[in-house]
Amino acid sequence: MFARAATRTFQAASGPLKMSSRQYATTPSGGTNNTAILAGAALAIGAGSYYAFTSSAGTTPAKKAEAKVGEVVDAAKAAAKEAFTGGEQGFVPLTVESVKTLNHNTKLVRFKLPEEDQVSGMHTASALLTKFKPEGAEKAIIRPYTPVSDDDTKGHMELLVKRYEGGKMSSHIHSLAPGDKLDVKGPIVKYPWSPNKHEEIALVAGGTGITPMYQLIKAVLQNTEVDKTKITLVYGNIAEEDILLHKELRTLENTFPQRFRTFYVLEKPPAEWQGTTGYVTKELLKQVLPEPKGENFKVFVCGPPGLMKAVSGPKKAPTDQGELTGLLQELGYNKDQVLKF
Repeated sequence: MFARAATRTFQAASGPLKMSSRQYATTPSGGTNNTAILAGAALAIGAGSYYAFTSSAGTTPAKKAEAKVGEVVDAAKAAAKEAFTGGEQGFVPLTVESVKTLNHNTKLVRFKLPEEDQVSGMHTASALLTKFKPEGAEKAIIRPYTPVSDDDTKGHMELLVKRYEGGKMSSHIHSLAPGDKLDVKGPIVKYPWSPNKHEEIALVAGGTGITPMYQLIKAVLQNTEVDKTKITLVYGNIAEEDILLHKELRTLENTFPQRFRTFYVLEKPPAEWQGTTGYVTKELLKQVLPEPKGENFKVFVCGPPGLMKAVSGPKKAPTDQGELTGLLQELGYNKDQVLKF
């Protein structure tokens, strides 16, 4: 888990964003370093085969440090077995170890890896595919999910799953009990991350769209001595109880106030809510995101169809980002500056 620095209070922001965010601090947080298992070579699966993403190390101290971390990661992974490397069409059946209900429609499901010394082999930013075939159906249901457990955790992996009305896979996973099995396949790398790939990243998420963002946030902040990337998160939900990973996100904010800030948006806030109310708007994004004419930054978007349509436009296909539309296009961002998970 993340090492926690001394508790810090939230700084008040002016206007409707009061208490929903903080500005980057200018002094060190005092947080301790967590070795970056996530900073090594990525593994991706395509057509049933794995490919290593590699990059040559430069001469800067950061590049040398990154290369050193990569050596550590390679050694660690060589010593531990990785899951998701076999099975029918690449799928591996995992057994449910435990199920925890988080709110009225979200569960945290822990799966056992085949052996106690195995790690998931996931890499930032990547997802895995889940599969099941309903009784009597001709075709199997396949859906992507991003684990929320640390990639170097041995023996198990956790999925955060929100059940949607009519959602065949989410309903199936919610029906699972300890001892049941689910077929998984991965990792599917969406955006290979390396330390300091961008000076700043902005994450716009809604609902369970927070899971790939959380994976990316952890990859950056767990590698704090090497990766200096700044992170801004805009996270929209219906009600306060729908804010997933809220405790974990607050812990990270308090630990890394000069590196990580969040802006929460609720459609139906409680009476005492001091954050932003309604929907993610052009005005909010203009205020908190990097300038579109800036250099070396990336905006990531993930959420339900309504949010995707409004903010960036939907993806055309899993391998086709489609055109950039919506609020980000209106604000002057271009297609190369935005990634849709």
